[in-house]
Amino acid sequence: MKRNIHHILSGCLLCTLNTYAQPTTEGEAQLLNQVVVTGTGTSHYAENSPVAVSVLDADELKSIGATSLQDALAQLTTSITTQTNGMGTFINFNGISDSYILILENGQRVSGDDRWNRISIDNIKRIEVFSGAASALYGSDAIAGVINIITNDKSSKVEATSFTKMLNNGRLNQDVNVDYNVGKFSGNTSFNHRQANNWQNNHYQEFDEGDRKTIKLTGRPMSVGYKSENISQKLKWKFNDKWNIHVRGNYYDYVTNRPQDATYFTQKSSKDSTEKKVYSYTSKKAYTYDLHHKSYDYGGGLEWKPTNKMQWFFDAHCDNFTSLYDYWQTDKEEAKDEIRKRTRYVNENLKGIFQLTKRNQLSAGLDFVQEHLESETDNITSENSYSENIYLQDEVQVTKWLGALAGIRYTYNNSFGSHFTPNIGCFLHHKGLQFRASYAGGYKTPTLSQLYATDQAKTSSRYTISNRDLKPEKNTFWNLNLAYGNKWIKSGVSAFINQIEDMINYRTLTQYEIDSNAELTSLYNEGWTTIRQRSNIDKAEIRGINFSLKLYLPAGFSLGGSYTFIDTEAETKTLNTESQSYEVTKTPVDKSVRNSGQINATWDKKWGRYGLNICLNGYAQDKRYSSTYGYAPGYGQWDLTTRHSFHFDQFILEPGIGIENLFDKIDDSYWSSNYSTISPGRSLCVSLALKFKE
Repeated sequence: MKRNIHHILSGCLLCTLNTYAQPTTEGEAQLLNQVVVTGTGTSHYAENSPVAVSVLDADELKSIGATSLQDALAQLTTSITTQTNGMGTFINFNGISDSYILILENGQRVSGDDRWNRISIDNIKRIEVFSGAASALYGSDAIAGVINIITNDKSSKVEATSFTKMLNNGRLNQDVNVDYNVGKFSGNTSFNHRQANNWQNNHYQEFDEGDRKTIKLTGRPMSVGYKSENISQKLKWKFNDKWNIHVRGNYYDYVTNRPQDATYFTQKSSKDSTEKKVYSYTSKKAYTYDLHHKSYDYGGGLEWKPTNKMQWFFDAHCDNFTSLYDYWQTDKEEAKDEIRKRTRYVNENLKGIFQLTKRNQLSAGLDFVQEHLESETDNITSENSYSENIYLQDEVQVTKWLGALAGIRYTYNNSFGSHFTPNIGCFLHHKGLQFRASYAGGYKTPTLSQLYATDQAKTSSRYTISNRDLKPEKNTFWNLNLAYGNKWIKSGVSAFINQIEDMINYRTLTQYEIDSNAELTSLYNEGWTTIRQRSNIDKAEIRGINFSLKLYLPAGFSLGGSYTFIDTEAETKTLNTESQSYEVTKTPVDKSVRNSGQINATWDKKWGRYGLNICLNGYAQDKRYSSTYGYAPGYGQWDLTTRHSFHFDQFILEPGIGIENLFDKIDDSYWSSNYSTISPGRSLCVSLALKFKE
C-alpha cells in the first residue's frame, strides 16, 4: 500500500475549493468576515465557518508590538499560556503542552524543535486558532488544537518592508520582507534576525542542608542568550485561471550564547566523626557547550481548477532539522560537535474538494508521511517510520440557517497498524448569532525518540531504556460554541471536554523486572539505581470554558478582553519503592494553568498623512503546575505601545516607542526555580518600520 499511495501522490495534485458566504454589510465584512480555512480545510468567512476558529489579524499583532509568535499568542489568546525557563518560552494550549499542538504555515505542517521561531511575525497576514481535536483532517498531533499561520500574499508590483525593534538586555528583532509581482510570476523573500543577551534576576542558588537552607552564587543565567537567522523564499507562477505552481524553501540557524567563564556550586554531603551530616561545596564550570539548531525545508505544489465545482492541489515538502551540542571545552584536545538530534520529515498530500450540489461539498484526500531520526546522545543510529492516510469530509447546508459536517480518516502506520479517526459537527446561524457543536477524535503516534531513545543521567544514577511496544495516544473532544457579532461587537463563549487515553510518561521499572532481565541486572550492578522506560501509563481529562468580547467604538477606539478557565486532572502510575507496587496518583495536568485573562485597549486615528496607534495590553495567568517542581506563582504584565505612521506617495515611515512590563513585574526567585516569568523587568522599546510600495 505504501508504494501505491506514494506513486499516486507523486503524479497528482492537492486541492481546496473556495466557497464564500456573502456578508450583509461592508462593515461586517471588514470586522467579522475574515476568510478562514483551518478546521475544515475549505474557505469560509469566519462567521459562517462550520467550526469555531478565532482569528488574530496583522493589525492586532502590530498594535501589541509582538516580536515572536509565542508572545503574540500568549498576549492575545487566553486559551494559550506560556511556561518560561532558561531555554526560552514553551506553549500550553487548552491545558496541555505544545507537543499536542499542530502548527501549520499556510496549511502545511511545521515540524522540528524550533518550529515556533521559524516564521517571521512581520510577514503574518493572520493567525487562525482552532481549538479541538482535528486528526480526522490533519492526522497525528492535533489533539489540543491547530494554529495556522497565514502569511502575506501582496498584489503590488513591488512591496518591501523593514521592521526593527530593540529592548534592553541586548534584545533585537530585525525583519525584512520583499514581495514582487511581474505578470504571472510572484514571489516573497523574507529575512529575520533575533538576538538577546544572558540575564539573571537573582544571582544565587538555594541548597537544602537538612533542616536549614543555604545560598551560593551561580553564574548560570535565568535566560540564556542566543542569536538566530531565518531566511525563506516563495515563488509562484499563475499560468491561467486554471493552473498555478509554487515552490518554497527556508533555512534557519539558532545558537545559544552561554557564558563560557561562568561557574556554579555543586553540593556533596558526608558524615563527620560524630555521624553528623556535613555539607561541602565545589565550584565547577557551568557550561561546556552551546546548543546549535539548524533546519532547512523545501517544497512545492500545483493547483488545478478544471471547473468551478472542482479544484485540486498537490503539495509535497521535506523538513530537515539538526540539533547539536557545540562544545568549546572537552576532555579531548579539540572541541567537537555532537549530534543531539537529526530528523527528516517528508509529507506528500493530495486532496480534492468537489461541489456535488449547491448545498453539498465533499473533500477527499491522500496523505503520505515519512520520518527519520538519528541521535548520538540517545544512541539512535538510524530509525524510520511511515504512515499512509485516506480521509473524507462532507459539508452539507441543510437549510438556510443550519449546516452539518462529518469526516473520517483512516491511517496505516508501519509500527502501529490501522487507526480510524472521526469528526462530526453542526452549525446554526441567524442574524449574527452562531451556535456550533462538535465531536472529534484525535491521536498522536509515539515519536521515534520515544520509541528508541536511551539516555543516561549520571548525577542521579538514572538510566532510561527504549520501549518499542508503545501505543498511540488517543483523545475525544466535545466542544460547544455560541457567538454573536455585528459591526459594533464581537463576542463568544466556548466550552469543551477533552479526554486523553494512553498518554506516554516515564515508568520506573520494578526490582522484579530488573532481576528478571540479565541486561537490566547488569546495568543495576553498574550503579544505575533507577531504570525506567516510556510507557502508556497516563490519562487526563481537561474541562474548559472561554469568554471573549470585543467592542468597536466610535472615533477609532476598540476594547477587547477574554478569560479562560481550565480544570484538569491527570492520572499517572508511580512506583512505591518500598512495596515495589504501582500507585495511581491524581494531579493537575503538567504545565496547566487554571485561570488566565487578557484585556486590550486600542486607539487608531489618522490626520491626513499622519496616523497614530496607541495600545495598552494586559494579560495574566494563574499559578502554573509542574509535575517536577510543583506550582510556579501566577503573574501579570502590562505593555504600552505607540506607533506613528507618516504616509508619503509610495513610502510609509513608522517609528514606534513603548514600555514593556509597565509595572516592572519580575520573578527574582533563586536560580533553577519554577519561574512564573523570565521578564527582566520594565524596558523601553523602540521600533522602526519602513514600507515601500510600487
